[in-house]
Amino acid sequence: MYEIEVKHEGLKKYRVIKGSDPYVVEQKARYQKQQWNEMWKKRQEAERKRAMREAAVIEKEEKKAYAIQLTNDATEKIKELDTILISTLGINDALDWEKLKDTEEFPEHEPDKPKEIEIPESPKEEDEKYRPKLGIFDSLIKSKKEKKISDMRNLFKADLDLWEKKVEEANSENEQSNMLYEEAFNQWLERQKKYREDQAEKNKAIDNQRENYEKGLPTAIIDYCDMVLSNSLYPDYFPQKYDIDYNPETKLLIVDYSCPSPDDLPNVKEVKYIQSRDELKESYLSAAAMNKMYDSVLYQITLRSLHELFEADVANYIDAIVFNGWVESIDKALGKETNSCILSIQVSKEEFLEINLSQVDPKLCFKNLKGIGSSKLNSLTPIAPIIKIDRDDPRFVSSYDVTDSLDETDNLAVMDWQDFEHLIRELFEKEFNQSGGEVKITRASKDGGVDAVAFDPDPIRGGKIVIQAKRYTNVVGVSAVRDLYGTVMNEGATKGILVSTADYGPDAYNFAKAKPLTLLNGNNLLHLLQKHGHRAKIDLKEAKKIIKEREERD
Repeated sequence: MYEIEVKHEGLKKYRVIKGSDPYVVEQKARYQKQQWNEMWKKRQEAERKRAMREAAVIEKEEKKAYAIQLTNDATEKIKELDTILISTLGINDALDWEKLKDTEEFPEHEPDKPKEIEIPESPKEEDEKYRPKLGIFDSLIKSKKEKKISDMRNLFKADLDLWEKKVEEANSENEQSNMLYEEAFNQWLERQKKYREDQAEKNKAIDNQRENYEKGLPTAIIDYCDMVLSNSLYPDYFPQKYDIDYNPETKLLIVDYSCPSPDDLPNVKEVKYIQSRDELKESYLSAAAMNKMYDSVLYQITLRSLHELFEADVANYIDAIVFNGWVESIDKALGKETNSCILSIQVSKEEFLEINLSQVDPKLCFKNLKGIGSSKLNSLTPIAPIIKIDRDDPRFVSSYDVTDSLDETDNLAVMDWQDFEHLIRELFEKEFNQSGGEVKITRASKDGGVDAVAFDPDPIRGGKIVIQAKRYTNVVGVSAVRDLYGTVMNEGATKGILVSTADYGPDAYNFAKAKPLTLLNGNNLLHLLQKHGHRAKIDLKEAKKIIKEREERD
């Protein structure tokens, strides 16, 4: 499982976005930031307009108009809360996978070509400039004439030399500029190529996630539902945090949803301009009105979330949803922060889709669906959720150490199968403990093919790793490796490791190529034992003989 923390200082928003694929998590985080940035822009624009209005208010009549505008703004905020449920009914909540893809163009512009230094025309000896100006005396005095002719030739030669130097300098500068441009252009092409390759890889991860969802992998279904709820737009002061779990056997989705507290909701009813005091005065909703509005908001959030998740379930992986509404608030008796579940409901898809949400009273609908909660949700009375999200895998059992009792005479191929599984767990625990990881062993039966699960905290190579132990005496075929790969996908793991006392056939190794699978044979196992200071042996011939004798006795 990968996760990214995203926050927005202006909105004071914070979320931990999780998922089984790092690129998908990255895209979800990008999409969440984009939503928050849009919210922030809207809020800033509203505040800017309000500041401009306040700055422009000078005359009493203008102040009256400003008070009316503030009242209208307050009314709109309350109206928005009244229509939380209705506003989503015209929206198709099924996830648009293409919107998750990164389609942005490469942000860097192509380097500008250098402007070449123009080379001036070369001087020509026949140019007027180099013709000697001869007079009458020059014709009579030969030396004077020859001197003038010589001076012009020298001037031409000097200009020609200067021109040739300028040409050489210009060509050198142009060549240098072109070399620098070509280097910059090639680097730009490389960055563009890398950008597009990364973009394609991220978008491929989205396609893979879509494929995993369509296959019905539990982690992909959880990611899908997470994105559906992320797409649901609420006022920016709503927490909009949630945790989701899914049981593929019962097709039950569990949602722990953080709802706003009563103090989060707007309470201004009207703004009046008091002419005698030249001031704006706010009047507020009564406590009874606030309580009624708060309860309505929570019932609407509940029905809206159920509607969005069921409508988005185009592949029909969800038969029922348990929705638990949690509220973070200050316990008035103790003055401490508390997080309590104050409403909980379980409803089937078939039953829910029969409801005409555009016509219901949210509270009556909630009660009719046998939702539980205090008659006054605003009291924040804690209740026990119908079903809680349990992150502890019930398959995990207590383990025991085996390696200390081993010596070179112990044949691992005939070891008790339970001892063998605990041996594998112990070895990998020693291996992963070096990086702060942990390894847990699962129950002996009905464990979905998982003998142990490692949790590696390394941010690059880490994650959930499924380990299977096979105490075999014959060559391991491709079916065992296929089973492992299926388990890795179903568990949402990042890697699978198959450990056997025997070796693997060529088809097994071929299948494992380019997949997140590691196959460890008997020699690898003995080496791992030796690495951690233990010795044993694997004698398949002896093991086959012992197993045959046992079968004959039985």
